[in-house]
Amino acid sequence: MSPILILVCVGLYSLVLFAITFLTTRKVDNAGFFVGNRSSRWYVVAYGMIGASLSGVTFMSVPGDVGTGSFSYFQMILGYMLGYAFIALVLLPLYYRLNLTSIYTFLRQRFGMYSYRTGAFFFILSRVIGASFRLYIVVNVLQLFVFDAWGVPFWVTVLAFIAMILAYTFKGGVKTIVWTDSLQTTFMLLSLVLSVVLISRELHLDFGALVSTITHSPLSKIFVDDWHSRAFFPKQFFGGMFIAIAMTGLDQEMMQKNISCKTPREAQKNMLTFSLILIVVNFIFLCLGILLYQYVQAKGLTIPQRTTDDLFPTIALKSLGTLSALFFIIGLISAAYPSADGALTALTASFCIDFLNFEQRREWSEEKKTNIRYAVHIGFSVLLLLVIVVFRIINNEAVVKQLFRVANYTYGPLLGLFMFGILSRRGIRDKLVPFVCLLAPLVCYLIDTNSAEFLGGYKFGNELLILNGTLTFAGLALISQSTSASMTSLSN
Repeated sequence: MSPILILVCVGLYSLVLFAITFLTTRKVDNAGFFVGNRSSRWYVVAYGMIGASLSGVTFMSVPGDVGTGSFSYFQMILGYMLGYAFIALVLLPLYYRLNLTSIYTFLRQRFGMYSYRTGAFFFILSRVIGASFRLYIVVNVLQLFVFDAWGVPFWVTVLAFIAMILAYTFKGGVKTIVWTDSLQTTFMLLSLVLSVVLISRELHLDFGALVSTITHSPLSKIFVDDWHSRAFFPKQFFGGMFIAIAMTGLDQEMMQKNISCKTPREAQKNMLTFSLILIVVNFIFLCLGILLYQYVQAKGLTIPQRTTDDLFPTIALKSLGTLSALFFIIGLISAAYPSADGALTALTASFCIDFLNFEQRREWSEEKKTNIRYAVHIGFSVLLLLVIVVFRIINNEAVVKQLFRVANYTYGPLLGLFMFGILSRRGIRDKLVPFVCLLAPLVCYLIDTNSAEFLGGYKFGNELLILNGTLTFAGLALISQSTSASMTSLSN
């Protein structure tokens, strides 16, 4: 596929997004930007969240990683189900009962301002890194197959991509993203299914042979019973459960879409429907991974050495013809846009509400708040640009692994804070909370890096998030104090 045709695909797709933006941004105020005026349809939110959750990392990194990890990633997906059930049955009713715009306001009502700002800080840190990782993997493909040949620097490619995303999220916020995510999910799923069909045809596999090839492949092994391995089933399953709670239920980006639904009941239907669809889609991505490696073997191709993330784009763009390349590019940018547009909106919302106190600034006019919101939106765009450029310099591993590894450290304090607030009736010494939340990840890092030596060869996987949250919870218990007033706001 020629670089010009790739750019035409990106351009046409972007025009469609701008058209949706034009239709959804008329008369949008700050409430529309932050929570969509709480008028989103639950089934639209559920469908759009598929694209937002999967991102370019799943689209490229998960199929490529099948070569080294088989289907062990699916153990974590199964754990997601318990995590999403907790979000639907516990967290969403809490957020609606307190009528939250930023979910971290719960921490202010429960503990105080230091806890509130600490929670918001760890969200911003987590989301900046996570969104940068997700966007990097897409921009890197465009750089590799288009802009390197033209001598365009990587940072210019990133800048152009972020500028497009900034342009269509600048005014609409959540009200726009709910609909653009749905469009992007549609194209991403079409690309996934078409890729499976095209590779199956190249391998001369009908449906029965396709199922047989996948089930009999040594790469289709799901469960790992070696307790030393990072992919040991209990580590992955329970790690997946708490990753779902932390990265969805305690994440402003994901929750701002859920709390934009009209009622808690609709938000719960959205979450449970989304979780079922997500399991099916992730399983298909893993099946695609087996087909990619079967194709490499059948055609005598070379597996990319630097990172397996390059396997899918290399085959789709160079070996399967123009139709495959066309849908791959559309699917890739469909997976990329939700990662960045939602992140930019959520980061802007969190900073404006949690640090600039938009909801308490009665003296500020709507126009002043809007102008400040614009400035914050641009500021986070620049920050994403810088992180992506730095990440490209240091990256040499599958992005999906790095994404969850970082999440284990940055979401742990959020997990501990919210769980202590929900499960305990005790207050805490609010000023000490930032120290506890910084110390817990540090202790986790020391334990993780020395676990093989100290624990008889044991290596931490995603259960490191549970350890991090537990250490935070224990630290909060140490600085807790008895109070009857701390739960007043929750009981009303």
